Amino acid sequence: MSTDLSSQVLNCPQLLAAVEELIESGFLGVQVRVNDKRGEWVGGAGVRELGGSAEALTNGHFRIGSSTKSFVATSVLLLVAEGRIGLDVPAAGYLPEFGLDRRITVRMLLQHTSGIFNHTGELYEDGTVVFGVPWQGKEWVDNRFRTYLPEELVRLSLSRPARFAPGTGWSYANTNYVLARLVVERVTGRPFAEEVQRLVLGPLGMTGTRAPGASPEVPEPHNHGYYRYEDAGRERTVDVTRQNPTWVGAGGDMISTTRDLHTYFSALMGGRLLPAELLAEMRTPEATVGYGLGVFAQDTGAGTVFHHNGATMGSAALMYGAPDGSTTLTAGLTWVDDADLSIAPAFQAAQQRFVDAVFCGKLGR
Repeated sequence: MSTDLSSQVLNCPQLLAAVEELIESGFLGVQVRVNDKRGEWVGGAGVRELGGSAEALTNGHFRIGSSTKSFVATSVLLLVAEGRIGLDVPAAGYLPEFGLDRRITVRMLLQHTSGIFNHTGELYEDGTVVFGVPWQGKEWVDNRFRTYLPEELVRLSLSRPARFAPGTGWSYANTNYVLARLVVERVTGRPFAEEVQRLVLGPLGMTGTRAPGASPEVPEPHNHGYYRYEDAGRERTVDVTRQNPTWVGAGGDMISTTRDLHTYFSALMGGRLLPAELLAEMRTPEATVGYGLGVFAQDTGAGTVFHHNGATMGSAALMYGAPDGSTTLTAGLTWVDDADLSIAPAFQAAQQRFVDAVFCGKLGR
């Protein structure tokens, strides 16, 4: 276990126990950052590479998976503030080439209430699985450097039946955010990477965050993530730190650091990015799972906490914040992934342990 105690020396036994639990449950590397009014705690555990002895980094770069959606939503809302996007305007008006149902608004894309089929596949209530682009097993490994165009992902989704009529249900679909990012690019005439730099990263001084497009690279320094799969009856493990993230696209392709995620979420929750009325819109959850516009609202024993965590092959991010941004928890995790997502239960348990430790008064410090 390595720690870098900044501002003040903070004793966090519950947090340390949660980090150690993650390593014991199979995670390779864990980097955690907690900021509150009393200071900052940065720690790491595990190793940088499978089979290696170098300690895991405490401020390395990592793929943040679906935490990307929060950046996309914030970018859309900032363009709403500029008068360039209408939140309750049909998305088809911005993207006429797809023939979208005109009942689908930009808000529905951000809140996952459009009913659009998820291009990475759907699990239906009766247990039926309908596959989309490959993201498991040998097929994904063999194609992990393939480039998917966003238009390709959208057309795949639209070739499948909608899950429900727009606005009548909730279903998490990465394609909603592929479309939302395309709206950003259409109204600005600029790549999303440039627009998120103008709107968010530049103003906040976030130098460790990027939307990589089709690039497979993760900037140095970084911990490594892996994928285990079966090939001709043999189990193989491959380093998937380098991968082309266009298979998920705007649903989860960005890269960041715990420091940058703290900077972003503290500013967002603290009202330093969005106008107050749009931040309120973002944080107003739908009734099914508490999803706002690019953030989840989670009730805890200490009140509401906002978050948007994310995971992709071999890498995951945690990003939690108090409503005023005064307390944040950000983390990056790496592990050996597999087609069965076998480490997912441990990941879910760890998320609750972290929330309890940081936001529910159990920090023993």
